[in-house]
Amino acid sequence: MDKIKKNTLVSMLIKLEDEEGNIIDDSEELMYLHGGYNQIFKKIEDELEGKKAGDTFHVVLTPAEAYGEYDEALHVKELLEDLPEDITVGTELDGEEEGIVYVVERIDEKHAILNANHELAGVALVASGKILEIEQLSDEAAQELLKAEHQH
Repeated sequence: MDKIKKNTLVSMLIKLEDEEGNIIDDSEELMYLHGGYNQIFKKIEDELEGKKAGDTFHVVLTPAEAYGEYDEALHVKELLEDLPEDITVGTELDGEEEGIVYVVERIDEKHAILNANHELAGVALVASGKILEIEQLSDEAAQELLKAEHQH
């Protein structure tokens, strides 16, 4: 029977919860390409290596292994006059650093509070699920799949 290894297309059910058992994401089905392509958290991928269809998994992720630690430096207060005029709560603003996006959390008369932390930053996650099916792809097929995904 096939086992999960590099370039295996994995279809699975996965549930993400916080440590208190609150469900964060209870997706119907998730597919990803196994092999270090950053499509899924590394710790979950490590756990799935060598498993086969029908196997279940249960992984606890520290905040650093999931969406990162909460970073106070990414939670800032800015003068409204320094920001675009049409912002509202929920507006996304690109930060000066590449890939950093701030979300407007609150606005008062003179200031806006912006936060670029992921909403799950600082949260430990428990991931559990079941592997539904796996398909071993050739290197060429795996590369084609990755290319197609980057075009979306």
